[in-house]
Amino acid sequence: MDEVEATASLPAVEGAPLNASLLFISVFLIAACGLIYELVAGTLASYLLGDSVLQFSTVIGVYLSAMGLGSYLSKFINRGLAQRFVDLELAVALVGGFSAPILFMAFAHTHAFRPTLYGIVAAVGTLVGLEIPILMRILKDQVRFKDLVAQVLTLDYIGALAASLLFPLLLMPKLGLVRTSLLFGMLNAAVGLWSTFLLKSQMGDLFMVRLRCAVILVMLGLGLAGAHKFTLTMEEEVFSDEIVYAKDSPYQRIVMTRGRGSFQLFLNGNLQFSSADEYRYHEALVHPPFALNPSAKRVLVCGGGDGLAVREILKHTNVERVVLVDLDPAMTDMAANMPLMRELNGSALADPRVKVVNADAMMWIADDRSESPFDVAIVDFPDPNAYALGKLYTTRFYKLLKQRLAPGATISVQSTSPLMARQSFWCINATMEAAGFKTRPYHLAVPSFSVWGYILASQQPFEIPHQTLPDLRFLSNDAMAAMFAFPKDMDRVPTEINRLDNQVLVHLYTREWKRWS
Repeated sequence: MDEVEATASLPAVEGAPLNASLLFISVFLIAACGLIYELVAGTLASYLLGDSVLQFSTVIGVYLSAMGLGSYLSKFINRGLAQRFVDLELAVALVGGFSAPILFMAFAHTHAFRPTLYGIVAAVGTLVGLEIPILMRILKDQVRFKDLVAQVLTLDYIGALAASLLFPLLLMPKLGLVRTSLLFGMLNAAVGLWSTFLLKSQMGDLFMVRLRCAVILVMLGLGLAGAHKFTLTMEEEVFSDEIVYAKDSPYQRIVMTRGRGSFQLFLNGNLQFSSADEYRYHEALVHPPFALNPSAKRVLVCGGGDGLAVREILKHTNVERVVLVDLDPAMTDMAANMPLMRELNGSALADPRVKVVNADAMMWIADDRSESPFDVAIVDFPDPNAYALGKLYTTRFYKLLKQRLAPGATISVQSTSPLMARQSFWCINATMEAAGFKTRPYHLAVPSFSVWGYILASQQPFEIPHQTLPDLRFLSNDAMAAMFAFPKDMDRVPTEINRLDNQVLVHLYTREWKRWS
């Protein structure tokens, strides 16, 4: 009978010195901690580098391959398994726990963010890959082999599931990335300390081991206590102006800065507006479709959770109803309650004509038929720098939108820069045409963004509008006409259609904007 068969035939040992049930709980915690570090790294890379699909794909690939490497290396550890297991827990606690602070510092102070990112992910993956085989070898004489494998793998997968649910629903919105990594580092160190009691019969100098556990727990605890201040300090290194507001939501990192007589809003590090010139952007976004449809009463706003487009809409006295559909309640809450934002948007979201819906705009348009058809639609999504946003620029989205519009309705769509991302801009235009809209692209200069572009559209042919409200800060009749003239370096170029199954726009956008970063 070989060694594996002999182990498999052993009954569970009654009254064994090892508490196998408690050690199995360690498997659950190890799996949860490992996946949390992976999610922290992928999310942070997505925030700082964009292209979430690329970042999560590479992080997952490096992490899993490193786990395989760790599992292979475990065969070379033959003595002092209990001591090595505790040492591994402490190593994971240090590397994983401090991963988010280290990555923030690498981004702010070095040009080596990517090597640091993948180095940390590989280190954590290797250490986690070592942990489980060693723990199984510690338990192999206490539990039947088939039960051992089944229970370890089951708890490993359940721990990963728990982490995957906790991270977006609780940890990210309540703690943020830095505090999450430090908290789970403390959890890993606590597992190490706990294991010194469960495995004390197999360990030597317990005092020194427990002292190391205590020191690492204190280090991580001090880091956790100062995590909020650290995050603000690192963001101040990234952002040139004073940070006056910062919040993590399940969907994004919201940061507001103030300086040089204005304030700016950033989502995941990307500038959304500056109070110095946002009026140019929002006047150009909102008023052209009203110039074509001045009697519009019902208006849909997709995106635009800052309330600035709604402010412009409410200048039209015929408007009776505005439905704002924005995914993130943290964004609309800030727009409704933060004094700086309320002053800028004129408390637009408190107007009784305005209804705020926190939902995915594509799903809401497809499913919620409670609202009557809309006369005007304002589409003000962030730029398509990820697939979750790219879907909102597809033929599918525009066809769904058509179904919610009244006959003769007009829409405008923010469409990135025709100068900085020329193909991306014309891809949006071509996609809207493929969905059945008649379009008129236009543009203007917004100093904070360079030249910015929009698409004006309707289901029927129309002429360029020439009349607008007389009391606007930027837009006049002459400025309205001038926006529809394109110079040669921004004129139409051939491009593909953006569909759900190809998301070509995301690739175009990423490639074109990379030239300017």
